Amino acid sequence: MSSSAEKLTPAPQAPPDWTQHTPDSIVSITKSAIERSRALQDTIGARLAEQQTFDNVVEALAQDEAALDIEADHLTFYQYVSPDKTLRDASVEADRLIREFYIESSARKDIYLALQAAERNTDLAALEPEQKRLLEKMLLNARRAGLALPDKKREKLVEIKKKISDATLAFSKNFNEEKGTIAFTRDELEGVPEDVVNGYSKEEGTDKLAVTFKTPDILPVFKYARNADTRRRAYEAFEARLAINTDILAETVRLRREHKNVLGYKTHADYVIEPKMAKTAENVNTFLADLREKLTPVGKAEREKLLKLKNEDGDSDPEFWIHDYRYLDRLFIEKTLDLDDAEVKKYFPVNVVVKVILDLYQDLLQVRFELVPDAKVWHPDVQQFAVWSTSEEKEFLGYMHLDLFPRDNKYSHAAVWGLVPGCTKLDGTRQYPVAAMVANLAKPTPGKPALMPHNDVVTFFHEMGHAFHQLCSKTRYARFHGTHVARDFVEAPSQMLENWCWEPKELKRMSSHYETQQPLPDKLIERIIKSRFVNQGLANLRQLFFASYDMKVHTSEEELDMTALWDQLREEISLVKSSKAVPGQSSFGHISSGYDAGYYGYLYSQVFSADMYETVFSKDPMSPEAGARYRRHILLPGGSRDEMDLLKSFLGREPTSDAFLKKLLGGSAESLQSEGAPAVV
Repeated sequence: MSSSAEKLTPAPQAPPDWTQHTPDSIVSITKSAIERSRALQDTIGARLAEQQTFDNVVEALAQDEAALDIEADHLTFYQYVSPDKTLRDASVEADRLIREFYIESSARKDIYLALQAAERNTDLAALEPEQKRLLEKMLLNARRAGLALPDKKREKLVEIKKKISDATLAFSKNFNEEKGTIAFTRDELEGVPEDVVNGYSKEEGTDKLAVTFKTPDILPVFKYARNADTRRRAYEAFEARLAINTDILAETVRLRREHKNVLGYKTHADYVIEPKMAKTAENVNTFLADLREKLTPVGKAEREKLLKLKNEDGDSDPEFWIHDYRYLDRLFIEKTLDLDDAEVKKYFPVNVVVKVILDLYQDLLQVRFELVPDAKVWHPDVQQFAVWSTSEEKEFLGYMHLDLFPRDNKYSHAAVWGLVPGCTKLDGTRQYPVAAMVANLAKPTPGKPALMPHNDVVTFFHEMGHAFHQLCSKTRYARFHGTHVARDFVEAPSQMLENWCWEPKELKRMSSHYETQQPLPDKLIERIIKSRFVNQGLANLRQLFFASYDMKVHTSEEELDMTALWDQLREEISLVKSSKAVPGQSSFGHISSGYDAGYYGYLYSQVFSADMYETVFSKDPMSPEAGARYRRHILLPGGSRDEMDLLKSFLGREPTSDAFLKKLLGGSAESLQSEGAPAVV
């Protein structure tokens, strides 16, 4: 990785300038891009049917779609990261304008008729595969938008979609701008690591410390606070931190039900899942039910061990509360494996880990990072990189940003944004992609650098996988670029890459004790690897609960008490009790932001990620040949080919669930298969 002191290689595309925008320019650029796009659609819609061709309809719409993405769509990103409220508000307004325009465009019958005419007038056999897929997807999306319906029904759909858009924007704005705290005395925080406690701010006018709900602040309370009442209060406050979203989410679900009724789908979940790998809600529910049947006995056995440990720790309460889970899980690992998270994170200083992980990706995927000096970014913490391929063609790949530390009014989890898609422009030149990884890693405290728990290392590696899906993809059309794949496949590449964080050689390479600069000792590495599958029954049941809740609210035909359902399903599936009903669903961001009826994908895609790793990488994780194969068959095509075809070309065969079951439940794949595998379509 090049340092800022080294000369930047001239790139065919200038780095993005994130300091040039004002609130007015964000809105005006967005409006201008929308007007240009609307004018093009008017031109297409006004043509006679016999004049419609692939080039002047399908290609023109694809180029216009890319132009809108390139000019305006990235402006909606400011709402997640900008410290300037006026920019955030303008970004939300730009997001609203773009969403409304997409809804308007999706309701244009004249464009649907133009697409149908272009299909009739085109020699389909002469199209390249990606062109043919583009036409098929455009026609499918038009039908799914209700353009085959009578006018009154289409008008009703537009009205519903606009209401859904407004509701999800409001949910997201509340989520991004949440800045609540809960106050504790130092005594109440007994057990929480001293370096964490020293990082808390004083609660004004009291002798208490204010704990924010950002992960680096609140998670140590869940894991380390010895006082059960402290953990209970922390959990209840954390789960209720976005209670303002409760009614918004309920209304969103109601509107989605109304939307699917107009379109004639059985459930909203069936509508959402139709174009994905799983195809139907019934297939997803079968998959989840099969997994639950296999995981519940494992989870119950783990729960009994944790309850026994709870008693040994001096707490005679026989219930397994949600606020006990992370504390007892951590204690169990410490006692059974002699593994202390606080000790482990001393080997993962942020300034070392980030660089080494980038180096690992450089070696694996044959790429090179160059830090852009004096980059014009949205916050001083942000780093901007130019990314180049080091393989034979030595081509420029695009730009990546790292925004890693928490601050007020910033997106509070870890995620990657594809800010600008890659594509081939009408003149044959390339538009190169731009991506950003946003995280909330711990900041330095007096006397200690910023340190990462091992689970944060895994998360960072996972999210970087999404960034490279953006950077290493090379498609003709923007709509197929990078992570624009089926939502129940999109996590598979990054889930596969998590395995590198559990390999001895790679753990040795990415670790460096912040005081001694020594890597993790072999015995500690061995214990970390053993901890990977400790209490995985309960961990996967937790994921299963989120997926099941998502499916339940999006398949039900009746109004639900969504808070009561949240607590009921969590107790039934996750095997943990809540001390009182709190609206945890109000902070379930996935269900509002595009993963509705899609959370199952995190479990579903593990079938593919486990198979990919076991088949191609397990013998030599850093094999350049395997990395090139992965880049060529999985990353490069993006969504330009069917996901099952990508898997078959990468694996050399049809995917199976053998590796997934072995990883999930232990034992030989053969014996597990004889019990019946989870259904994967």
